[in-house]
Amino acid sequence: MTGPNSNADPEPDRIDALLDAYALKDERRTGWQLREVSDPESVASHSWGVAYLCLCFADDVPDVDPDEALRLAVLHDVAEARTGDKPTRADPDAETVDPDEKEQRERAAVSELLAPFDAHLRDDWEAYESRDTPTAQFVKDMDLVDMCLQAVIYEREARYDPDTDNPNFEAYGRLDEFFATAEPRLRTDLGRRLFEALQRRYETAKRERDDASE
Repeated sequence: MTGPNSNADPEPDRIDALLDAYALKDERRTGWQLREVSDPESVASHSWGVAYLCLCFADDVPDVDPDEALRLAVLHDVAEARTGDKPTRADPDAETVDPDEKEQRERAAVSELLAPFDAHLRDDWEAYESRDTPTAQFVKDMDLVDMCLQAVIYEREARYDPDTDNPNFEAYGRLDEFFATAEPRLRTDLGRRLFEALQRRYETAKRERDDASE
């Protein structure tokens, strides 16, 4: 025999939070959109990339906890399901969001999105934001390396027009600003090595693309 509430949602708060967080699958990375990249990746795609880098490289860095690194990678941009993606800019004339306001909005979003779940998820997000541990610093470096990897891919695949007069990128040509924002924030030797290798491949991709267009 079934009662009047037999079809009731068993965990409405958790389901609602999951539905909100899944907006990351459709939230496009704003930096690529500003550069008019064709079909740019979503925030969820980026988060997978960071998690994959953590899986591949965590054992190469002293004092990094691989399991914790994966948790931080998956969670690190979850707030953007509510706030949207706000890119870091190197161009001094670019319009940017106030850092304190951004932090407050993201913290409020995380509080709501993770409220129905175990408190350790919020603790993991806070650990990533504070960057006080080798693991959090490593994950942030993988976040930056993922962006550089994506820049190499978009350059190789000619996914944007380098000759467009784009008002969003007046101080930097091509995808150079993405490397300019990443480099000063790297904190691990591994992160710097990967960055330098990717920067070389990016410059090669630019030359090859230019040669092919002549």
